[in-house]
Amino acid sequence: MRVGLLTREYPPDVYGGAGVHVEFLARELRELVDLEVHCWGEGRAVGVLRHRSWSALDTANDALRTFSVDLAMAAGLQGRELVHSHTWYANLAGHLGKLLYGIPHVMTAHSLEPLRPWKAEQLGGGYALSSWAERTAVEAADAVIAVSGAMREDILGCYPALDPDRVHVVHNGIDTTLYRPDHGTDVLRRFGLDPDRPYVLFVGRITRQKGVPHLLRAVRDIDPAAQVVLCAGAPDTPEIDQEFRDLYQQLSRVREGVHWIPQMLPRPEVIQLLTHAAVFVCPSVYEPLGIVNLEAMACGTPVVASRVGGIPEVVDDGRTGLLVPLDDDVEAFEAGLARALDSVIGDPETARRMGEAGRERAVGEFGWDAVARRTAGLYGEILKQA
Repeated sequence: MRVGLLTREYPPDVYGGAGVHVEFLARELRELVDLEVHCWGEGRAVGVLRHRSWSALDTANDALRTFSVDLAMAAGLQGRELVHSHTWYANLAGHLGKLLYGIPHVMTAHSLEPLRPWKAEQLGGGYALSSWAERTAVEAADAVIAVSGAMREDILGCYPALDPDRVHVVHNGIDTTLYRPDHGTDVLRRFGLDPDRPYVLFVGRITRQKGVPHLLRAVRDIDPAAQVVLCAGAPDTPEIDQEFRDLYQQLSRVREGVHWIPQMLPRPEVIQLLTHAAVFVCPSVYEPLGIVNLEAMACGTPVVASRVGGIPEVVDDGRTGLLVPLDDDVEAFEAGLARALDSVIGDPETARRMGEAGRERAVGEFGWDAVARRTAGLYGEILKQA
């Protein structure tokens, strides 16, 4: 079958979990279907067509620029039998392709605009446009893939007009041959980390969703022997960037061993940092699945994460890490994060067992080959019904 896969992020331009998902899904799908990837960027390669926003919109709202890319993507889908879009950045293109060429549209929901109201800070009035694009695509899609069971419930809650039979759960995956322990220390030393001291590691974007301010406040009073490593970049807005910088400076004044790495690191460097971390922390306030937790587990590292969204479907509380409840009491959440981090740091033997169990769970339950087979199987079902 001839499939068009639509995405904003695609190598080498991957900065978030949705991009990682598409990268590995596409790799495995190529063995199963005739795949053509449409993504943002410049240039062409075999099986990959890159599209940029219209130059006339260079100073326009980001949502309008996105729609111009969507139009270009939709125009390039001629000859495809099915289109599969990822995130609101490409959902409208998938919907337009469905209408234009009379082909089924499958979309994967990695997050939902109604559950990310802070995006209005980034997009302004464009948030109304992104929300409209997502709703239009979701309600008309032939199938919606949720990356977790919790995400499926969120989709049906946000879009009650959607037939529940059209929503299918296919978890994110992890390449455990790529994400595996790396016991070298060259990356640690290059960034000034002390290999003999434990460290707490965060890897993610500086967004409201990722809960970084909560983490920066939570780690003020954890074990002073622990280093704190923040691989944090790509801020959504200047205001969020400044908030992060202020909290980072405050943290650096009250404890030593705080390291901020603002650039997006190559994957091998992230893997080494994950491997040596005493604990990986994911303080997200909203997370449909949290693929970065899988990456940490595959590297044999215990995880402390917020109990939100699909995270409990990945992190087995008490076995591969610890989950911290998140409610309206922000101070209680931050205190809970601190207690959980101290608990893991202070018990290396339990942390080792959690890391081993996490690696075992990642290998046994979240392989990309299985994800691709389930996805291709869904394609076949949809085409039979078309």
